[in-house]
Formats: sequence, C-alpha cells, structure tokens
Amino acid sequence: MRAAYIEEHGGPEVLKVCERPDPEPGPGDALVQVEACGLNHLDIWVRLGGKRPFPLPLIPGSDPAGIVLEAPPGSGLEPGDEVVIYPCEGHGDEQTLASGDDQLCPDFRIYGAARDGGLAEKIAVPAANCFAKPETLSMGEAAAVSINYITAWHMLVARAGVRPGEKILVQAAGSGVSTAAIQIASHLGARVLATSSTPGKLEHARRCGAEETANYREEDVRERVLDFTAGRGADVVFDHVGEPNWECDLASLAKGGRLVFCGTTGGAEVTVNLSSVYFMGQSILGSTMGRRDELEQILSLMGEGRLKPVIDRVFPLEDLAAAHRYLEEGKQVGKIIIDIGS
Repeated sequence: MRAAYIEEHGGPEVLKVCERPDPEPGPGDALVQVEACGLNHLDIWVRLGGKRPFPLPLIPGSDPAGIVLEAPPGSGLEPGDEVVIYPCEGHGDEQTLASGDDQLCPDFRIYGAARDGGLAEKIAVPAANCFAKPETLSMGEAAAVSINYITAWHMLVARAGVRPGEKILVQAAGSGVSTAAIQIASHLGARVLATSSTPGKLEHARRCGAEETANYREEDVRERVLDFTAGRGADVVFDHVGEPNWECDLASLAKGGRLVFCGTTGGAEVTVNLSSVYFMGQSILGSTMGRRDELEQILSLMGEGRLKPVIDRVFPLEDLAAAHRYLEEGKQVGKIIIDIGS
C-alpha cells in the first residue's frame, strides 16, 4: 500500500511517501481503506521527536476516515461501510477500560504516535473503534472530527462541566480544537469570547458562534474578558497553547472558574501562585483526548447539522511535507486534511 512513514526524527524532509506492507488485522480488527486523514500538531511532535518516545519506523496520522474492507463477524460492520475512526486505545487497567476512559490507561496509544496511523491507504483497527460516518459529512470533513472534537467535548463537558449561560474564553480560535470548542460551547448554551491574531481568524471565530472576539496582538485580552463578563471574569478558560497564555488565562478566570487545557504548543513550563488559586476557588484541569461514547454523541450532532467541521486546506499525500510546513506556520483556520485517495 502507499503510505507516509518516518524512519528518523527531524524536519519535514524526513517524511517519506512510498510502498509499505499492508496491515494485518488481528482478532476483532476491521480493515479500513483510508480516504482522508486530518493533520494535527501531534504529527509535528512525532516527526520532531523529543522527550516522548515514538516507535520508528512509523506511519503517522491520527484522524483517519474511510471505507470498511473487512470486518470481524458479529461486529456490526460490513464491507462498504463508511466510518470515522476513534484514533486511540487503552491498555493496562481493566477498571479504567470498563468505565470507558481509555485515555486514562497507563498504556494509552494514539494512532500515528504509539502505533501506525492513518496516513496510508489502509489501516487495521479494532472494530469497536469504527463509527458510522454521518451522510452529511464528506470524507474530508469526517477526517476533521476525531481528535479535535472529542478533545474539545471532553474538556468542556466532562472536565469543565460547562453550563448554559456561562461565559467562556477560547484561546487561539484558528486552530482545529478551538474551532470545535467554540461550536460545542455555543451548542451547550454558553457565551464565547474567542482570541486570535488576525482579522480572518477572528471572523472565522464569529462564524463558528463566538459572541465576541479579541486580537491578542493588539488588545488586552484580560480587559476584554472583564468587559465581556461585567467585571466578573470567565467561568471557563479553554487553552491548548500553554506558557504564552498562562498568566492571561489565570487572570481572566472568575472566582470558582475553571481553566482547562489540552496542550502546550507554545511551551510547558509555567509558574502558579497557589494561594490565589485556592483563595479564588479556581480549578486547573488537564485533559487529553476523550471517550468513544463522546465521539458517538458528536457524530450524532453532526448528522443533525448542529456541529460542522471546518476545513482550511486539503493536501494530497505526496505533499505531506508541505502540509507540515503550512501547519507549523500557524496560518490555518480550521483543519488541514490529507487526501489519501487522490
């Protein structure tokens, strides 16, 4: 099969596209013909390497969507089914697995990072990780769902417990996960102030449901939050950037507010005044990925037209290195998709 893979860490030049062996489905696995796969910052971290170990050689890609070629008996899947793949699995803790929280298992594997992923013509995954693609979504749109939307849903619903009428600050609105967060928060009845660095990305945030926007390069975000909340502060701050936003995130929180974050694309080392956090009754909540049942709920809402993936650009698999460079430049508004089938 045709696939992208890396044999060493480094710049975009280490990404190769050529023939690789077909995957061999194990017991309970489905074989899926991948039509499209979303690109994430995780793909960049995998390519660069670093403190986290990534097995090499490796086929990257964590957001595949495609067509079932083979399915195990009794799985409910049939050849020809169009599916969105839940891109991870947990091992090593039966109690956690029984609760459905794969992402909290000690041996938690994201496809394209801890095992071969979806930037290939075929992928073998547990049949339980295959969910019916809503007819309302194209294959490209389906590849813009899994990581972004289950991460944002888990952050806002399971971790931060967002309630109708609450006011939420969403940082870095142009990213895929923040795009999902704005849509989900608005669907939940919350009111959103979103930040970004360009007029185009701020307009994108308003189209996704943000009530107010702020250009963090030109405005004092904390002051805008205080204006938006009549001096109270945000009930929830949603962030995935980390260090560059940290002081603003905490300063923007209301008493009893919740800061929820899922990444550190801008840096991981921060300082915290614990006395302020406990005195204000605030919560700092880490979150990673989400559950299968959350993906199922998201896909149902997409089938009803209540949520809608946003695609910035589509690259063919042969142009994967160019897609990585584009993502690293931070110009995207929504999701970058790799077309496997072209």
